Amino acid sequence: MSDGSTARPQRRSSALLKRRLVDDQRRQLDTMLDWALTDDSVEEMAAQIVGARRRFIIGATKSFAYASLLALDLSASLANVHLVDGTIIRPIDVLSDVRSSDVMVAFSIQRYRKYTIDIATAFQDAGGRLLVITDAADAPLAHVGADVVLVPPDGVSYDSSPPSLSLLIGVIAALTAASAKGAGRRSAQRDHLGEILDLYVD
Repeated sequence: MSDGSTARPQRRSSALLKRRLVDDQRRQLDTMLDWALTDDSVEEMAAQIVGARRRFIIGATKSFAYASLLALDLSASLANVHLVDGTIIRPIDVLSDVRSSDVMVAFSIQRYRKYTIDIATAFQDAGGRLLVITDAADAPLAHVGADVVLVPPDGVSYDSSPPSLSLLIGVIAALTAASAKGAGRRSAQRDHLGEILDLYVD
């Protein structure tokens, strides 16, 4: 039989931890929103993505989750969006056919993976335009990309799972969709196909 007197302190401890986590996430979101309103690099990155013929998105470990989210959001309004996952879209295939009209968005958040750094650098060396999202001015890719979005240090943390960076991804995707020709038509067509294929539960 469990001891209720033991369970109560555990619940209080969990509640205090939850409050600290929520307060920390709220602070991160406020920091990210304030920064996004005043930093022009976000609009510039969206413009470069819209102007490209092909868009490659890359990241590793936790950054791969962010790369996947951006690729998914962009594909709703743009064609030729490719997530470099190492299996279906392999780095060697991308690097062997880089064109000047291509862009690569590289997520490089602490801890920085050599995989992302090497491929992103090689992509730029091959003539593509490299766009970087990173979290420190001295990060390995911070001075490599043609366009860099440097998120504020208090807006993202390696040890947490920051919704703030997901918010930034949503802003970039929304700005891209607003500028892309045919984005509305493409979105409407996707909705129509979803109904035809019966993809969703009402």
